Amino acid sequence: MQTPLLEQVEPRLREQARELICAHPLATLITTSEIGIAADCVPFVLVEEQGGWWLRAHLARNHPRLRCMTDKPVLVVFQGANGYVTPTWYPGKHEHGRVVPTWLYSMVQLGGQARLVDDPAWLAAQLMALTELQERELPQPWRVEDAPADYLAALKRGIIGLEIAVTSLEGRWKLGQQRSVADRLGVLQGFTREGDNPLLVAQLTALEQARQ
Repeated sequence: MQTPLLEQVEPRLREQARELICAHPLATLITTSEIGIAADCVPFVLVEEQGGWWLRAHLARNHPRLRCMTDKPVLVVFQGANGYVTPTWYPGKHEHGRVVPTWLYSMVQLGGQARLVDDPAWLAAQLMALTELQERELPQPWRVEDAPADYLAALKRGIIGLEIAVTSLEGRWKLGQQRSVADRLGVLQGFTREGDNPLLVAQLTALEQARQ
């Protein structure tokens, strides 16, 4: 397969996309067939080799849409932290009232060519990579080899690998960047008070710190 180069994508967008994908690996995989469009939630591992990007995952062999993914173009959408913004968080509400609700979010969508990989060694490497990425922050990380070998062998017979050669990348970060300093800080304080969206609070905090 030809290496999918993304040299036309600006470095800053590539870095932002990389960070979002690694932080939110569960993506929506969108496929098309003669019966229509379908979407599935799939956790991916991003692999960078020879200047190109690949998304790797595994699926059940009895997945109803496997044939829609064989050497076909697909779209993969990763969504970052998101949250509803009430106008009451804007100081401008009390000054002039010209504010409305909105929703903050970030997302990356990658287009590419998919292929199925029926290779035990490839599958073993993909399972280990996905597990290590998700377990690395835990105090006692679980490893694939912790499970009984015969149990793993039986499970592996029921899955098949999926690799997508990425050929396009688009991203959108709607985080209130265009608003005044007072409004941005009001939103940050609002989410901080709510306390149920730490990922978005961290993202907004980092954005404010980068401006200083």
